[in-house]
Amino acid sequence: MKIIRDLTELTSPPPGAVVTIGNFDGIHLGHREIFRKVIRMAAEIRGTSVVFTFVPHPLKVLNPAKAPPLISTYEEKERLIEASCVDMLVCCPFTRSLAAMSAEEFVRDILVGKLGIRRLIVGYDYAFGKGREGDVSFLRRKGDEFGFGVEVLEPILRNDEVYSSTRIREMIREGLVSDVVNHLGRHFNLQGTVVHGAGRGGPLGFPTANLQTDKEILPKNGVYAVKIRRGEEILDGVANIGVNPTFGVGKLSFEVHIFDFNEKIYKENLRVYFMERLRDEKTFAGPEELIEAIRQDAGQARKILKDRRIMEYREYLDCG
Repeated sequence: MKIIRDLTELTSPPPGAVVTIGNFDGIHLGHREIFRKVIRMAAEIRGTSVVFTFVPHPLKVLNPAKAPPLISTYEEKERLIEASCVDMLVCCPFTRSLAAMSAEEFVRDILVGKLGIRRLIVGYDYAFGKGREGDVSFLRRKGDEFGFGVEVLEPILRNDEVYSSTRIREMIREGLVSDVVNHLGRHFNLQGTVVHGAGRGGPLGFPTANLQTDKEILPKNGVYAVKIRRGEEILDGVANIGVNPTFGVGKLSFEVHIFDFNEKIYKENLRVYFMERLRDEKTFAGPEELIEAIRQDAGQARKILKDRRIMEYREYLDCG
């Protein structure tokens, strides 16, 4: 997949561009169906499948207080779109000058001028440009004027519920990590670097790796059964997200205890897959009560993880 990070890199239009535009946060099952449609249509005309998105998310520029925490990092989004077999990803830098561009200018100068668009696929409620003037009826008029087709997709549903990045964020915040698989098509996961923590886990008999991550959204505070990818190795464990109330810490931390593991992994990168929520974070009377709770968590997690496998994006792909 070719990645365009600045529109000046598009010195000539790709042949037969079939384009979809959006933020595509999380790359959920609805997004993936859109990508399949784009790829099929591009194949029909021997053209180029193009996903056009913005970096950063527009609200981070226009109204940071209302910008949603992103499900995927920008690096993850690129990786997942590439895994979808798209030919070209345009990561258009979103600036205030771009936000001030009229819908007319966006179509004329970018979609037609830069991409040479042949077909455009958008959702039923899509709108863009200053004041969101570029709605579906506008796009169809411009398609007639400039000679590109416009296809509007109806909401993509699962059990009468629309696939939605907003709903997925809600589920993650609620700790519904096993349910969210049916919307993402994969286990929610994050990557982090192992950093120094308070060092309490070892003396308690449950050493933990403290992870620092760039992920903007984390599951609800509590304890989770997790699988950990360390290079090519898959390990089982439990993770705690919270503020360590038993010790009165107050600072949010993300700690992972890996079963049957005692290697030094400081500064290593791990990817943690959330398989199932075990319980809320609790305040215990003292270390002994905490140790017993962790022992029970570990026993429960071992049973859950024994026959579970990680659901990953590539397992659902068919590039045709």
